[in-house]
Amino acid sequence: MIKKIVQINKSNTVLSKADNIQLSIQFNLDGFSFCVQNSTSKEILYFSEYIFDSKQTTPESLLKKIEHIFETDAQLQKDFDNVLVIHQNDLYTLVPQAYFKEECLSDYLQFTIKTLKTDFIAFDTIKTNEFHNVYVPYININNYLFQNFGAFTYKHHVSVLIEKLINQNTQQAKTVYVNVSKSSIDIIVIDTKTVLLANSFHYYSKEDFIYYILFVYEQLTLDTEKTALFLIGKINVNSEIYKLAYTYVRNVFFKESKSSIFNTLESSKHEHYILLGQ
Repeated sequence: MIKKIVQINKSNTVLSKADNIQLSIQFNLDGFSFCVQNSTSKEILYFSEYIFDSKQTTPESLLKKIEHIFETDAQLQKDFDNVLVIHQNDLYTLVPQAYFKEECLSDYLQFTIKTLKTDFIAFDTIKTNEFHNVYVPYININNYLFQNFGAFTYKHHVSVLIEKLINQNTQQAKTVYVNVSKSSIDIIVIDTKTVLLANSFHYYSKEDFIYYILFVYEQLTLDTEKTALFLIGKINVNSEIYKLAYTYVRNVFFKESKSSIFNTLESSKHEHYILLGQ
């Protein structure tokens, strides 16, 4: 079974291609979410999230979940001006422009993840910092979505997250950002507009959670008394992982979105940042 959380920002009118709207989809093995926004004004019109009862173990089982969602959710059966698909997984690595060769994609990944000869490998170009995110997308889901929408754009979630953080970063010092999911975290360290580190970790306990954060602080010689930590995603002030982070890092904040949809959405402004962050 799937638990469904839906919020509409304005009246539930029938959307059509003439409305100049964009569909953005984000999915991982734990869930599926999407939003609809005006392509011109960037106003978010609709948001929906599906949380799976259990983590899917393979891309094939994930595809079955997504097929069911598309068959039953009328909002996904509209005509859209354009579609962005965001793959969320830890099958990626960042490569600076100076060392990047498109014919060597599999070589970059072999040092961090196990890949198969049959894996399709893609990359995103992050122009703001002149590097590439090399990753393995769920190609079976791409093929299914192509049948539904035709041509569309797809990216890795860390690429989207980095671009948003850089564009919206107002800090003039090294800053740590942690994007929290159900069982994993993405840690990104930015110095003004430069990415110093981006990595993802699975955690199984609150001790795992704080260990990876403090490990990054130690490796980059960051001061836990001075270097700010901004939290994004599925975490709140009452959670054990937040309390532990606040125990070891002095300056802990939430990175909040300015999207007007949060005026009616029953969710914290720092959640769903990859889709709704503005």
